Amino acid sequence: MIHIYCGDGKGKTTAALGLICRHVGCGGKAVLAQFLKSLPTGELATLKTLGVPVYRNELPHGFFPNMSEEMREKVREMHDSTLAEVTQLARANMCSLLVLDELFAALSLGLIDREAVLALLDEHGETELVITGRDPEEALLARADYVTEMKLVKHPYEKGVLARKGIEF
Repeated sequence: MIHIYCGDGKGKTTAALGLICRHVGCGGKAVLAQFLKSLPTGELATLKTLGVPVYRNELPHGFFPNMSEEMREKVREMHDSTLAEVTQLARANMCSLLVLDELFAALSLGLIDREAVLALLDEHGETELVITGRDPEEALLARADYVTEMKLVKHPYEKGVLARKGIEF
């Protein structure tokens, strides 16, 4: 099955992490791959405690508009490498849940191989896939079994409140 958590609201990654906790708590083997994320976040310590492997960028790269072409190419190479590794895990049924966090952003920015993503969605063995991010393309929505949209209604950022440790990261 393929799950999509999308939309402009808060909670996409949080929902995916909750599913990881439920899955591991029921004896499943989960893996998290994060795209376009390199700064430390609160969930990493918990996932380590649960024994969940996490694949993410090791190179701090900043936000896309501020990246040089050289940095964009390095990020793309990291993302393609991460995708290749987790694809092997999924196809070999070495994990029963694979979360691809912020995959839609990596795709829309051209920072990951689109054909490799589609191939994973079409051939992921028995592994359950969860994909998060904004603005999924129709080709991905068509492959999904679950689609949940998080809609922004109100957010503290609108009042000038910055992201808070333990809540937004």
